[in-house]
Amino acid sequence: MLEGAKSIGVGAATIALAGATVGIGNVLSSLIHSVARNPSLAKQSFGYAILGFALTEAIALFAPMMAFLISFVFRSHKNYHCD
Repeated sequence: MLEGAKSIGVGAATIALAGATVGIGNVLSSLIHSVARNPSLAKQSFGYAILGFALTEAIALFAPMMAFLISFVFRSHKNYHCD
């Protein structure tokens, strides 16, 4: 039962990768639209886009980290009993 719960937890943790992908797409799409509307602010917009990309990518890195923690670190204690 614990293994099944761990598998569900790992699957739920990796769903965040889809959200991060959509977020990165939104950041880059907004950059393209803003540069197309006002090319003189391209450098400033690019700086903001890099910041948004980095923050969104951080979430994308936390999701697999949680999945690995759930699957490898949290183990059942029934194998570690003392005799």
